[in-house]
Amino acid sequence: MTHHLFHHKRATQGLAAGQQVRHLRRKAGLSQLDLALLAGVSQRHLSCVETGRSKASPSTLHAILSALGTSLEHCNEVFLASGYAPRYAASPLDAPAMEVVRAAIEHILQANNPAPAIVIDSNWDIAAANVSTGLLLAMAGVAQDMTSGLNLLDTLLCPGGLGDRLVNAQEVRAVAWQRASRESVSNPELARRLSDLPAPAISSDALAASPVLLTRVCTLEGELSFLSTFTTFGMPLDITVESLRIEHLIPADVFTKCRMMEAFERWSAAHCQA
Repeated sequence: MTHHLFHHKRATQGLAAGQQVRHLRRKAGLSQLDLALLAGVSQRHLSCVETGRSKASPSTLHAILSALGTSLEHCNEVFLASGYAPRYAASPLDAPAMEVVRAAIEHILQANNPAPAIVIDSNWDIAAANVSTGLLLAMAGVAQDMTSGLNLLDTLLCPGGLGDRLVNAQEVRAVAWQRASRESVSNPELARRLSDLPAPAISSDALAASPVLLTRVCTLEGELSFLSTFTTFGMPLDITVESLRIEHLIPADVFTKCRMMEAFERWSAAHCQA
């Protein structure tokens, strides 16, 4: 699996640490008192930190940024602006120290069979996928090699990809586009990718029709329907780990469950004989 780290330019880049904290607090819709209570500091001290009259200690700064849910990469920027060393590393996923992460990802992917599961990074590149993902693409007649690198936005939005095989392509594309657009605000690389992709038509009526959006795939064996859930790493201490999410496509009906089980059993039997 490979991962590319992107250094994002933010609205707060170049600002003093206190100004960045104030910007993040206001963006979160919190008052100084709200944030002070969440971070366990006095409102007076927080006010002094925001105005630059006082410098927060590393532990206090960490408490404030944690209370704001600040990304690890942005935390590093604030620490640097405060004159401290960056607190979090961005280790390549193939680094020896990431062995426990790779093992956890592999276990989750394999445990999800016969349901598809993929690992997506901050740029929507598919870093890894289980066997059932390839089986679903093959059943849908999508000729894409999972081992050669694939971007989820590309295959959903571009002609010839999985998007063309979705019964409810308009809804799925609209949701993916809206989520990626929100994420691209702090990710210039993702913003550039979106600018090169065909924007889908977005119908508010279609999106409001149901509280849960199914991914409905047209295959030679009939329509397969999936619910999406996501797994992320709790309390990540590395920027690379924080950026990863695992999408699980859970069969939404008995027919889909049976078709995926049969496809996986056929694959398993063929590979056991080999």
